[in-house]
Amino acid sequence: MQNTLLQPYFLQAAEGEATWFQSNRLTLKANSESTGGALTLIEALVPAGGASPWHVHHREDEMFYLLEGNVLFKCGDELFQASPGSFVFLPRDIPHSYKNVGETTARWLILTTPAGAEGFFFEAGTPDLEDGLRPQPLDPQKLATIAAKYGLEILGPPPF
Repeated sequence: MQNTLLQPYFLQAAEGEATWFQSNRLTLKANSESTGGALTLIEALVPAGGASPWHVHHREDEMFYLLEGNVLFKCGDELFQASPGSFVFLPRDIPHSYKNVGETTARWLILTTPAGAEGFFFEAGTPDLEDGLRPQPLDPQKLATIAAKYGLEILGPPPF
């Protein structure tokens, strides 16, 4: 049976709700509401040296499609060196992290299934009122509290 509650929509390249999260700029392209809970799609800009904490998702699988830059991903004990065109699948319940190891800003798409992870980034982040990157200091305790609401655990600093 077809879901008739969903509606098609279109976003231009620079469109979508954006937030600054850590040193990254995240632009929401699809969320729980727009996809009936199926997936979240976020475009990320990450500065050189930018890295995520060592963390684990318990509710969703996370995928990355690298558009620009060079990024090192660690998932469990495995390392993946990604360059433009690379795809990385990180299953739920396995700790992971990334680091932009290039000398320029990296750009990638983050896909999570099912949807819902976007709530974490937007609750923990700062609304983006202008283009570009702007580092946002995050209180580790506050970040851990918000993460727990969304089925994530922050396990420590980046392992790189």
